[in-house]
Amino acid sequence: MGRYRGSGSASRSSGHRHHGLRLCPFACKATCLGSDPFALGEKLEETDMHLDDEGISNPTDNRPFEDVLASHLSRRGVMMGGLATAGVFMASGAMGGVALAEGAKRRNGGGGGGNPIAPKRPVIGFAPVPVADANGPEVVISSDYMWTPLIPWGTPIRKNVPAFSWPPTDASVSEKQIGIGHDGMWYFGKDKGGMLCINHEFGTTPHVLGKDIPESLEDVRIMQAVHGVSCVRIVKRNGVWRAGRSKRNRRIHGNSPVTFSGPVARSSRGDWLANQAKNPYLGTLNNCANGYTPWGTYLTCEENFNGYFGTEDADWNPGPRDARYGIAAGGFGYGWHLFDPRFDLANSDYQNERNRFGWVVEIDPDDPKQVPVKRTALGRFKHEGATVVEAENGHVAVYMGDDERFDYIYKYVSNSPWQSLVDRGKSPLDQGALHVAKFNDDGTGEWIELTIDNPVLAAVFRDQAELLTFTREAGDLVGATPMDRPEWGSAHPDGSIYFTLTNNSRRTEATAPNPLAPNPDGHIIRLVDNDGHLGDGFAWNIFILAQDTHGTEDAFGSPDGLWIDPDGRIFIQTDGTQPDDMNDQMLVADDQLEIRRLLCGPAGGEITGIAITPDRRTLFANVQHPGDGDPALTNFPAPTDGTTVPRDATMVIFRKDGGIVGS
Repeated sequence: MGRYRGSGSASRSSGHRHHGLRLCPFACKATCLGSDPFALGEKLEETDMHLDDEGISNPTDNRPFEDVLASHLSRRGVMMGGLATAGVFMASGAMGGVALAEGAKRRNGGGGGGNPIAPKRPVIGFAPVPVADANGPEVVISSDYMWTPLIPWGTPIRKNVPAFSWPPTDASVSEKQIGIGHDGMWYFGKDKGGMLCINHEFGTTPHVLGKDIPESLEDVRIMQAVHGVSCVRIVKRNGVWRAGRSKRNRRIHGNSPVTFSGPVARSSRGDWLANQAKNPYLGTLNNCANGYTPWGTYLTCEENFNGYFGTEDADWNPGPRDARYGIAAGGFGYGWHLFDPRFDLANSDYQNERNRFGWVVEIDPDDPKQVPVKRTALGRFKHEGATVVEAENGHVAVYMGDDERFDYIYKYVSNSPWQSLVDRGKSPLDQGALHVAKFNDDGTGEWIELTIDNPVLAAVFRDQAELLTFTREAGDLVGATPMDRPEWGSAHPDGSIYFTLTNNSRRTEATAPNPLAPNPDGHIIRLVDNDGHLGDGFAWNIFILAQDTHGTEDAFGSPDGLWIDPDGRIFIQTDGTQPDDMNDQMLVADDQLEIRRLLCGPAGGEITGIAITPDRRTLFANVQHPGDGDPALTNFPAPTDGTTVPRDATMVIFRKDGGIVGS
């Protein structure tokens, strides 16, 4: 997640390897697509738009994280989990948070933890995939495991909907099929059946349409239809998982009705969501990672929304606030603005359309008539995920990363126990306070509340609604710590929170004890809140630097997806260049840094998204953009034949002996 999502195949300075594709991704269609459908990719490459992340939009001189880390830990201290400082970290008095209990409350599937004290060291006993086997055209999995495909892009989820065919030509059909760009997800159900909510982050125009830019409004509508979220019933019959028919099946896409709640929706001093066109609230886009709540709802997170906007007006230039969110005339080259005025930055009738994206969206998987709600109290930025944990007193905290180089980590805390708010018809995600993280040299940190009651913020923003609409600016003003692309978070059963920091190829400052400038391989950080997730401080240390695994059988780079099971197994998924020319992968670790490679994906595909059945005997994970759309690289999930269109799909993963996944 978080890689630049262009319409072409520009080379990747720190993302997946560039394969030199110079024709339609589907060779059998090359003659119908014009001379060079990927020319736009080369144009973007010339402007230094990197596929792993579209650049830097933080103009502040807030003290960067590498300075803090350099002062706090030596390289030996951070290697292999920072064990030299682990005793101080775990004895800091900051313990006490409780991860969301397994199966807790209403209908969450396999949950994220339970005990505030970690159990004994979990067993990771499977045979790992060797480095030498990790770079082929197909998925390679541990010899102790098997996998089967589920819900590839284009799978119908309603009755009387045509099967997938390429290229799609009817948006109304795509709106009733599984989307593309499989990403974060969660499973709400029992061991043999339930609802799977799955994000559809992105799809390049050549991969979806077989052309470099849309040529009509219908083309744009198709692209908008394959984005968003799917809620689909899945069932296990005769040992095989399949999509099932259900009245609860639905697609939420770029033109679905949505609504807003919280301070921005309630504002009376200036509507940051209103357009002169008076068009209704529509759509969710670039749905990256996710979360789930104790009351049984799904959270989908809007990340690189800026890339869908653009304009042909040569006189339009981004103001400081647009620039802070990476909004630019060219966007990511999707070309939606050519036919849909909602996405034309120079169209004054839609001046606030871009403010309608960049939020956490709540969805009820059991109610197909529920209108998805964008929860503005959680702030507007490039949300990677939303890790919800429940404190001992019933309040909830939501940990979130803003996936861009030199941006921030956030925490939201409800102001009352969630159950009492739900009982009164109020959302725990509307009634609370948003904080941003500042890391200190001594292994501590501060959660700074982003409130209009702070004179520094009141001097810039008129009210809380304006502050939350431009959350990044508020974080700049209070001195938050710029981080290296904070992405997924997950709660450990000992109460700590882990975050993946995927990489930062733009870091330039280095010190002898911290040779991480630049940081092309990324790292994972862990922190423990004061006062059971409700405090204004935390302790932190480094779990692992990815570069320190290189040259070993545990090697990985660019950590992205993350999930920690109730026994403390840490599932790490990657999105970016891997050592030894490996494909992206999923590994399992424990907190003492035993690491084993569970699987490697197909060539050109990202491994992302994790969901689990309550018994933890079945795990779901996704392959996104297999082959980057090129059938010469892979035909996933079909067997290799060199011509079949590769399709994003979910993998159903299980041990051959029926044991707990990860063991």
